[in-house]
Amino acid sequence: MIIDSLTAAGRYNSVHPLFKQAFDYIRSQNLEELEVGRYEIAEGLKAIVSDKNGVTAEESGAKFECHNNNIDIQFCIRGNETIGWKPRSACSSPKGEYNAEKDVLFYNDAPDMYFQLTGGQFAIFFPEDVHAPMIGEGMIKKLVIKVKI
Repeated sequence: MIIDSLTAAGRYNSVHPLFKQAFDYIRSQNLEELEVGRYEIAEGLKAIVSDKNGVTAEESGAKFECHNNNIDIQFCIRGNETIGWKPRSACSSPKGEYNAEKDVLFYNDAPDMYFQLTGGQFAIFFPEDVHAPMIGEGMIKKLVIKVKI
């Protein structure tokens, strides 16, 4: 997992061949005007924009998730978002089977730690990072970029 701000995103371009294009996309958008929905950026890059009320830690923990085939770049556009995290290697209680179509596996485990993102900050979740996003009060606008591994 990586936590940082958009101003420092360039230091992660070498982590994955599509990261530069993903961060360039974020920088090129009028984020406040970006409509809720799904967008194809390029082959291997998809964007999902949401703007909704935050949820409780309990509600988010019910969908404590990780992915096998995508890296998530979760960028906070507006609001204060708390995210729960735990390494996949420490999770012991899968909730059902891996859904290949949606590239998601849920866990019954609880996060080990929580951190907060505010406008202009992002977190990068690799397949080994189980995460519980969208915890908070009030509206949270965010952009998630799915980076194909």
